[in-house]
Amino acid sequence: MPPKKDAFPDPAPDTATRTDNDADDAGMAEAMDQEMIRSDFCGHVVGIGASAGGLEALEQLFDAMPSGSGAAFVVVQHLSPDHKSLMANLLARHTSMPVVTVRDAMEIEAETIYLIPPGNLMTISEGQLRLSPKNPKALSLPIDLFFSSLAREFRDRCIGVILSGTGSDGTRGSVAINDAGGLLLAQDPEDAKFDGMPRSVIATGLVDEILPAETLGRRIKDHILQKPETRVGPPPRTVSDLDIGSALEGIFHLLHNHGGVNFRDYKSATVLRRIERRMQVRHVRDFEHYLELLENDAGEVSVLRREILIPVTNFFRDPEAFDTLASKAVEQIVQQASGSHPIRVWVAGMSTGEEAYSIAILFAEAFDRARRWPDIKIFATDVEQKNVDAASAGTFSEAIMAEVSPERLERFFIKRGSHFVVKPDLRQTLVFARHNLLEDPPFTRMDMVTCRNVLIYFVPGAQERALRRLQYALAPGGYLFLGSSESLAGLSPDFTPVSSKHKLFQMLRSTTLPLEPHSGSALLSSRGPASSRGRRLGAQPGRSLDASAIDAAQQLLLRDHAPPSILLSEGMELVHIFGQAQRYLHFPSGSISLEISKLLPNGIVPVAQALLRRAAKSRELVRSEASTFRLPDGSSQRLCISAQPLAGDDRNVVFMLLSFEPQDVGNAGVTDGAPPLDVNAEAMERIQSLEQELAATRESLQATIEELEASNEELQATNEEMMAANEELQSSNEELQSVNEELYTVNAENQEKIQILNRLNADLDSMAKAASIATLFLDESMRITRFTPEATQIFKIRDGDVGRPIDDFTHSLDYPDLMHDLRHSLREGRMQEHEVSSESGRHYLLRILPYTLQGASTRGAVITLVDITSIRDVALLQAVLDSLDHHVAVIDNDGVILMVNKAWRTFAERNGDRTLNGSEVGANYLDACKLGDPDNLDSPYALKALQGLHRLLKGDLDGFSFEYPCHSADNQRWFLMHAGKLCHPDGGAIVSHLEITDWILSQGQGPAQTQES
Repeated sequence: MPPKKDAFPDPAPDTATRTDNDADDAGMAEAMDQEMIRSDFCGHVVGIGASAGGLEALEQLFDAMPSGSGAAFVVVQHLSPDHKSLMANLLARHTSMPVVTVRDAMEIEAETIYLIPPGNLMTISEGQLRLSPKNPKALSLPIDLFFSSLAREFRDRCIGVILSGTGSDGTRGSVAINDAGGLLLAQDPEDAKFDGMPRSVIATGLVDEILPAETLGRRIKDHILQKPETRVGPPPRTVSDLDIGSALEGIFHLLHNHGGVNFRDYKSATVLRRIERRMQVRHVRDFEHYLELLENDAGEVSVLRREILIPVTNFFRDPEAFDTLASKAVEQIVQQASGSHPIRVWVAGMSTGEEAYSIAILFAEAFDRARRWPDIKIFATDVEQKNVDAASAGTFSEAIMAEVSPERLERFFIKRGSHFVVKPDLRQTLVFARHNLLEDPPFTRMDMVTCRNVLIYFVPGAQERALRRLQYALAPGGYLFLGSSESLAGLSPDFTPVSSKHKLFQMLRSTTLPLEPHSGSALLSSRGPASSRGRRLGAQPGRSLDASAIDAAQQLLLRDHAPPSILLSEGMELVHIFGQAQRYLHFPSGSISLEISKLLPNGIVPVAQALLRRAAKSRELVRSEASTFRLPDGSSQRLCISAQPLAGDDRNVVFMLLSFEPQDVGNAGVTDGAPPLDVNAEAMERIQSLEQELAATRESLQATIEELEASNEELQATNEEMMAANEELQSSNEELQSVNEELYTVNAENQEKIQILNRLNADLDSMAKAASIATLFLDESMRITRFTPEATQIFKIRDGDVGRPIDDFTHSLDYPDLMHDLRHSLREGRMQEHEVSSESGRHYLLRILPYTLQGASTRGAVITLVDITSIRDVALLQAVLDSLDHHVAVIDNDGVILMVNKAWRTFAERNGDRTLNGSEVGANYLDACKLGDPDNLDSPYALKALQGLHRLLKGDLDGFSFEYPCHSADNQRWFLMHAGKLCHPDGGAIVSHLEITDWILSQGQGPAQTQES
């Protein structure tokens, strides 16, 4: 069951590594459980990062994604800004959820898939997806950017999924998701087409599960539907509130034993959130069962420890602070450096080394500006050995391009594949070592100490202990560089602020390292009675004794009267320094080892080793005779060295106290009852033992040499084969490079041809639509390859019928020989043309045109059907008019002649208009009436006709008629003119002239009056 109220301690860590995604935000770890997400969306958000080969993985994921998760899915890919993405259409085939391309400020909704549009970067804020244009000239990591914002916004309700892709994009964002308490999944590299991105995020050690793409969906839903057990009460605040027998104490004990880190010293919110997250991932509902899991699964202990010690950092974090450090501290240190003493810098809690290398770069740049290059050693330490190993390798992903300027990348790094490697001249200035800030002895005589964004995760007591160690490490006038949310607390009087804003301080005075209860418990226990007596006296009525005075007295006695001593572990490694024992030690350049034989001067090493062996064997104090030894600073001193075994808190662990007692003439023979060690006898015994070991070693070495010689011959043969294979591969590589260039050229040509074909295809579609002609394209097998919309009115075909034979479909044409003629045209390659009618009564001009593809022997055919119904109707009307004796013309509202019959043309030709310029179609009949000859007898009748037509065309009359004479030189002729309104939407009139000469002569009278209607 969950811990009871105040059952969880709020102690101080034994480690100096970063633990949260952005340590510059003070109190983020404690506020994480209290801040509310600003979005109205209350479900989970699944961020999916994919690149090369990601389409197949996405399809598999959504194919197997169960419905009903209530989550929103956001897919972030690497897309070309010039490429139109078809991802929405492709993914829609594999899911029932809507798939949408993101628009700026789009609100997220459950059961919806969102896709990043090309040419954009995307973040999420207040439940909205925000877009910003991608800078084409700068490195962009869209997956890292989105995952980081997702972690800030949704915290433990975010899920990160990394699928197939190259490079390392998504790794830093995944760390942020893990740090926020979200679930982190990766596609199995063996299942991914490109394993770069999955392997990069898996290398962080923070991935909760590695699964094939098709099983990721089920795992996502299981996590969402799992209901974590609610913690009872607020997190406890002090160590005394912890029930020693609780499951939490067992968890702490396992973690401490596993890696030597005492997580009781962390603020409770940080550790408890991490434990609860792992419980949710492993489907464990209470601490007791999780403790059982840890006891039976060492791998889970490692994962939990790694999650609490998340290595999150980057180069030049907070650039303004580093600029201040360079100008206010680094420059001064370089200017004041002397040739006799190297510059010494300690970067504590350096994580994976980015900050340490940043400091080294600042000093290298300062050296170049000052034109002087003094010796420098930068000691970079961290409690996590994996972090130390990673930092020591000096290899970083291409993501640092967003943090380090191009000038610095060129000056201090070497590009190797998709990674950057620190150049040797910068690397050799740094020494990396595992170091526990709260337990291991601090370094000394440092010109600068940086410890940024580490202290804020310690409880106050641990913060004070760490600060005092950092202060002790500084030389007078040294600089202390802290994180933006950290302070000096009670040490402020010992420092002067150089930049309060950026937490850069300079030490005013040196200090001694205070004696800490856990740093020499055996020595204190030997003086326990006195201490106890002092405490009892202080408790008597009427007496008052300041505890600080006792501590000061103990420090004074230890410094001035106790011999300088060092406390060693069972493995003979340095644990603690008492008094001024550091003058007997030297710290060499390069990687730091705490083994005592590497720290003592050469003259003292054999004596110390002999004493330690004898003391370990006899379990009692052993002292050497007084001898003169040369010290690391070059001076000589007469010393008596003693070794004494001490029991630690665990009675099975034995510590060794090695003391250095300076001797003068007056006390040279004082031994305090301990018999002096006969170093010569001890040395002879040791020599005999070593000679025996040496003889055995020689025999083993000889056998090894023979084996190595045989192996060397095999390796030489293998090497020759490898060289030959390498030459072949080199040749193949050149050929592939040549082929690749040719393929690139061909691809460019094909792209251009595709563009031309696309334009031609668009032109063809537009032309077919504009012509409104029914058209079908057939291949050599008479299968439909294309058709226009008008063809669907004649043939019973639809859009999905492309590829089917034409004879599968019925049609409305009265043309039973269509298929026969089609086959004949395809076979003979000849065009055929027929007039055919349809069931609807319309008439078509059907044309079958065979064609041959360029460069191919196969033929196809095009069927066109031009609707000629209107043309046939006009021809029929013209035939009707031509059969009449009347001279007939049809005019429009402007008087333009639209149609005439044969009798009209014949009369016009016989009466002087042989070219028909004034009487044919297109001439204006009203103009002809206006041009009537005034001297001619028919002139007034032309005016009458003109006036009547004007009234008719304006709509004042429906029709009129009158008789008029039109005599020629040889004959007298009379005509009857009739004009009537044309019943047509466009208006117009029909005019006819009928010769009535015979009727007039038979009647013996002149023309009648005009009749109007």
